[in-house]
Amino acid sequence: MAMNVTQKIIAAHLVSGTLKAGSPIAIRIDQTLTQDATGTMAYLQFEALGLPRVRTELSVSYVDHNMLQSGFENADDHRFLQSFAAKYGVHFSRPGNGICHQVHLERFSKPGGTLLGSDSHTPTSGGAGMLAIGAGGLDIALAMGGLPFNLNMPEVVGVKLTGKLQPFVSAKDIILEVLRLKTVKGGVGKVFEYFGPGVAHLSVPARATITNMGAELGATTSVFPSDSVTRDYLAAQGRGATWSEWVADADASYDEVLEINLDTLEPLIACPHSPDNVKKVREVAGTKVAQVAIGSCTNSSYTDLMTVAQMLKGKVVADGVSLGVSPGSRQVMEMVTKDGGLLDFIGAGSRILESACGPCIGMGFAPPTQGVSVRSFNRNFYGRSGTKNAEVYLASPETCAACALTGEITDPRDLGLAPIHVDLPGQFLVDDRMVLAPAPEGTEVEIIRGPNIAKLPAGKAAPAHLAGEVLIRLEDDITTDHIMPAGAKVLPLRSNLPAISEFVFHMVDETFPSRAKASGGGFIVAGRNYGQGSSREHAALAPRYLGVRGVLVLSFARIHLANLINFGILPLTFVHAEDYAKVQAGDQLGLDLSGLTLGKPLMLRDETQGLDIEVMPQLASARDLELILKGGALSWASEQLEQVS
Repeated sequence: MAMNVTQKIIAAHLVSGTLKAGSPIAIRIDQTLTQDATGTMAYLQFEALGLPRVRTELSVSYVDHNMLQSGFENADDHRFLQSFAAKYGVHFSRPGNGICHQVHLERFSKPGGTLLGSDSHTPTSGGAGMLAIGAGGLDIALAMGGLPFNLNMPEVVGVKLTGKLQPFVSAKDIILEVLRLKTVKGGVGKVFEYFGPGVAHLSVPARATITNMGAELGATTSVFPSDSVTRDYLAAQGRGATWSEWVADADASYDEVLEINLDTLEPLIACPHSPDNVKKVREVAGTKVAQVAIGSCTNSSYTDLMTVAQMLKGKVVADGVSLGVSPGSRQVMEMVTKDGGLLDFIGAGSRILESACGPCIGMGFAPPTQGVSVRSFNRNFYGRSGTKNAEVYLASPETCAACALTGEITDPRDLGLAPIHVDLPGQFLVDDRMVLAPAPEGTEVEIIRGPNIAKLPAGKAAPAHLAGEVLIRLEDDITTDHIMPAGAKVLPLRSNLPAISEFVFHMVDETFPSRAKASGGGFIVAGRNYGQGSSREHAALAPRYLGVRGVLVLSFARIHLANLINFGILPLTFVHAEDYAKVQAGDQLGLDLSGLTLGKPLMLRDETQGLDIEVMPQLASARDLELILKGGALSWASEQLEQVS
């Protein structure tokens, strides 16, 4: 059977199931990655499995999120992560080495391999022909324990690229065009695979920009072929031996095909407050800009920054504009410095920020009150920047540079500059001394635990009858930022579940935690695409800590659905969409779970309104059902590992 790249990689790693779209499958995971905002909890969960070492080919712990050390919490977590990595066989990328996705692309990506990461932008490595999937931290812990990753076989959307990008149009504009066409809901249950003659004109960093921001589609992942472009990139990184060819068969088919003509594509911009609110830059040109941020895991490569440096060379950013630049990795920082780009940034008045996530997750560099911030980032959800009433736009580095120079949203083609082309180096500067190898197996290593690291709560089996109040009623497209905010105030509490639970729905309703505890838990009701955005499992774990045992919506985002099941929260959808309008905040609901089986709807009783509402448990496999009945994945996994051992 002719196969596309996605099918080939899945087939090579298939543990159970078939390649039929929508059917449950399990795949072997070669590599895992974590970052420090999600890693501490993931490693506590791995520790609870009782294994002496990780069982993957490679696992890497990165520090890139909680870099603002305004108190002891983040620094303590970093020491915990380093000591844990040394003990359990995980490589440790030290603070300052860079953003996990950029560093992993440079130093560890492997064509044809599988990567599971506790960050939704893990698909970045799909730019190097890898099947890279974001998931919750507990799924990463299980993968490190050698267990397969469970998902539904995705549909594969082929994105055919023809033509060639014109000057000042870049890879960011390609993914913005896909988001314009498909929206943030359009990728659920799908992989986006890029093919066609236009692919050959895109470098691996450009491809990685596209696969990175494919997460905003709600997609399982995105992937490019591994071809001669990939081979040359890996050779330049000193990793030529890791290359292998992974291309679609000539007669491979796709479940759906989009075609984008790169010759006619023009600069695009995502307007507030969603990555799919995409317009042509010229449609919003003239909007006054207070802040510009260039970097993040989407657009912080050597080519991105050197292009911007050349645009800024000999100029100064406009009055009233603050420009921040975040190199994606230590390698990028060193090479941009070596090739003169850093001087151009400094000369133009840029603020040079850490090689870290920083402003993208609201960790510093927040915009001014009601300020317009144009960012080369991947998300512009309401309040994510750290300033609730800011207007955040997403654009290419070229468009960002144009906005910084003019003080207003500007199409970079209107600056009158000569075309700029930055070639990838034939040899990157390679220095892996900031990546620490684990201690040899059997070495005694003491795990350093600060006072902010709390014990994991024990999972409780599902009761025979769920009953409780509708604690909150929400609309469509609720993100994990709405449920569990990030930022400098909240992120340091990621290893302290009792403390971080006080911030659940903080941007929506600050009374939610106290009401949930007073009610002894209850239900959450929402519209479509509930839980889109970041993979943060705390958006499930913290509500569960507050007593939430059921979430009733019109539809779920993929990662959040898996996280709910992992922590024993029953995910339900309305069988009849019109029933969503009937259930109100404060209603008392009851649900008999004695008939809980796969593929069978249940009847939920709204006691307040005297209504019976048909709901469907969103459980795709016998494993999902077992996790809900046992109260979560940790106890289930421990039993599975005992059987394997």
